Amino acid sequence: MNPAIASLLVAASLGVSSAAPTSPPKSTAAPTATGPAAVARNLDAVIDQALAEQRIVGTVVTVLRDGKVVYRRAAGFADREAKHPMREDSVFRLASMTKPLVSVAALALVEQGKLSLEDPITKWLPDFRPKLSDGREPVITVKHLLTHTSGLTYGFQPQNEAAHEKAGVSDGLDEVAGLTLEENLRRLATVPLSSEPGQRWNYSLSTDVLGAVVSRAAGAPLPEAVAKLVTRPLGLKDTSFRAGDASRLVAAYADGKPTPTRMGRTQDVPLWGGKVRFSPGRALSAEAYASGGAGMVGTAADYVKFLEALRKGGAPVLKKATVDKLGAVHVGPESQTQGPGWGWGLISAVLADAELAQGEQAQGTWQWGGAYGHNWFVDPRSGVTVVTLTNTAFEGMSGAFPGAVRDAVYAGLKP
Repeated sequence: MNPAIASLLVAASLGVSSAAPTSPPKSTAAPTATGPAAVARNLDAVIDQALAEQRIVGTVVTVLRDGKVVYRRAAGFADREAKHPMREDSVFRLASMTKPLVSVAALALVEQGKLSLEDPITKWLPDFRPKLSDGREPVITVKHLLTHTSGLTYGFQPQNEAAHEKAGVSDGLDEVAGLTLEENLRRLATVPLSSEPGQRWNYSLSTDVLGAVVSRAAGAPLPEAVAKLVTRPLGLKDTSFRAGDASRLVAAYADGKPTPTRMGRTQDVPLWGGKVRFSPGRALSAEAYASGGAGMVGTAADYVKFLEALRKGGAPVLKKATVDKLGAVHVGPESQTQGPGWGWGLISAVLADAELAQGEQAQGTWQWGGAYGHNWFVDPRSGVTVVTLTNTAFEGMSGAFPGAVRDAVYAGLKP
């Protein structure tokens, strides 16, 4: 993703309507009982407004400070048409929130000596040899994949759409019958790299390739490797590459006027001159390949537990020395990965220049989201962890909603 588009992921507010909703159910949680009244009051107002304006269909928002829950609420509908209310244990398609989980699995293998950041990926994937536009075949390392400086791209980026479509490459959000990860990588390798590896940040299918590397280095299929290295040690019972309980999986919606539209079997959703192709049924398919960049499902509670483990030092999945590198800026703020002041670490965007970002988040904050409508951040200096999951793309990821949630949290936590 180029810097301009990455900046829009935070700043843009997609079209919304103020039409009256179909009375979404209120949360059964009692936010004021678990944390500061000001945080609860602020966040309740933000959530209620987004539901009333029909910008989102449903959401689960969780806020922790210093490891204690200060706010937790499920609101709106998990399935609007069936009138199923959102629940705190609702299961979401995580989309790019898969990336940190797979990246942490890779870092765990580095700690075990089974993988090195400097390994050329051909050590593990000898047939994956994409070339530059001039025909040269550069060396791509594991670190290039983690930092999205590999030169690989995504097909939903307008400048890459034609090449990816011609090659038949999946972005990991759609389901193509019979398409395996190995075949998708073979197709991806035919698309010219956008730049010399290590030269610049470009959001991409790097983590799908990393998933294949993790599988080879771990000697197990990616779902099994991630379970062994990350989800099982942390007790993330609802986080996997396939939803085990279809009744808890939320319906997927796309931004629309006067109300979000329910996604069909395959849905192209416009995004700044390009389109993102979704196949919501992928989350229930045993045939869909395990996309390391977009293929997992999970709950808000599981993801909070994952982020909190990292914030507290990484145990039992990573050592503190490795976690310290997550907040280090490996790609500078000139990349604007989440807008002015934001660079990239090893698993997410990192706030490199808080003054330039002009917000309340402290330097070193980690942040990212997911295309189905999610956003999260960890502010280690303030001890704040926020996970915002919705079932509405792209409002919950890059519309006004996640920024309003962030601002409400900091306003409520001020002395």
